Amino acid sequence: MRQAGLFGLSDHLKRLSAYGDPLEELGRIIDFEVFRPVLVAALAYGDRAKGGRPPYDPVAMLKVLLLAAQNNVSDARMEYLIRDRLSWVRFLGFDLGVATPDANTIRLFREKLTEAGALDTLFADFDWQLKERGYLAMGGQIVDATLVAAPKQRNTQAEKDAIKEGKKAGEIWPDEPARAAQKDTDARWTLKFAKARPTADGKPGIDIAIPSFGYKSSISICRAFGFIRKCKVTDGARFDGRMLRDVVTNDNTASDVWADTAYRSQANEKWLKRQSRVSRIHRRKPRGKPMPERTAKANAAKSRIRARVEHVFAQQKDKMGLFIRTIGIKRAEAKITLANLAYNMSRLIFHERRAAMG
Repeated sequence: MRQAGLFGLSDHLKRLSAYGDPLEELGRIIDFEVFRPVLVAALAYGDRAKGGRPPYDPVAMLKVLLLAAQNNVSDARMEYLIRDRLSWVRFLGFDLGVATPDANTIRLFREKLTEAGALDTLFADFDWQLKERGYLAMGGQIVDATLVAAPKQRNTQAEKDAIKEGKKAGEIWPDEPARAAQKDTDARWTLKFAKARPTADGKPGIDIAIPSFGYKSSISICRAFGFIRKCKVTDGARFDGRMLRDVVTNDNTASDVWADTAYRSQANEKWLKRQSRVSRIHRRKPRGKPMPERTAKANAAKSRIRARVEHVFAQQKDKMGLFIRTIGIKRAEAKITLANLAYNMSRLIFHERRAAMG
C-alpha cells in the first residue's frame, strides 16, 4: 500500500477547496464569533479550579449543532461524521487525531442552550447580523405553518384521554419508567389535507385528509429576501390562525401581511388593522355558493406571493430532512429553531453568491 506523503493531507484539503467546499464558504460568509458572548453566558462554565477536561470551544459546538440540523443526523451519527469527514473537521476547527465531541457531549451542549433559552437569542443575533449587512425586513411579510413529524405514539384510548387532560408521562405510566421516558405527551395528532387532482373528465377530485403526528412550526418570512424573521413552535393540533399574532413582526418596512385562508378571521383582521398592517390574507369561498370571480382573481394574485413561504418548508423537509427525534416540546423547539437558523444561513449564502455574480 502506498503511504501518504508529508503534504498529502494539505494537498487533499486544497483540492477540496478547489472543488468548492460549501463549508468553507459558510465559514467565510457567516461571522460565527458574534455568537460567542451569548454561548458563554448560557453555558456558564466554571473556572475549572477543580481541574478536569476543558470544555470544547462553544462556537465550534454551535457549528456542530448547525451541521446536524443541515443534514438531519442524530447525535450518534454526528459523532461518527465529525471523525469521518475532513471538510467537517476543517470547518469545526478540530485537529486530526485529537478527541472530538461524542454523542453525549453534543446532546448535553444542546440541552444547556435549550434550558438557558439561548437558541432564541442566537436566532435574534443572526437576524441583527443580517440587518447590519443590509438585509432589512422589507416588502411585507408572509406567514404560514407546517407540521414537523415526530415518531408516532401507539397508545390506548385511556392513555390518549389522559394525555389530552394534560397528564405527564410519569403520571400515566408510573410503574413503567422506561416506557414513560419514550412517550411524547406534548406532540399531537392532526389532519393534513392534500389537494386532489381533477378526475379524467375534468371534475374536481376529493381532498384527502391524512392523520399526522408531531409539532407545528409557524413562521413569517420577509418578502424581499425570504429570511425567516420570526418563528413559534407548538403542538401539531394548534390551529394556524391562532398563531398570526405570535409571528407577525413590527419591524418590516412594508405593512402588507400575506397568509392563506386559515388565518382569516374577524379578530385577526381587526388586530392587523390596530398594528397598522394591511391584510393580504386569502378570502374564503362563500358557503354553498361559487367563488366570485373577482375574489378568485384576487386570491390567485396573493398566491403568487404567498407561495414563496412554501419554498422554506420544502428546503427544510426535503433537503434538510427536518424531523423530530426527541421527546417533548422544549427539545422540539430547539430542533426547529436550529433548522430555521441553518436555513437563514443558507439563504444568506444564496444572496451573497448572487451579489458577487452581478
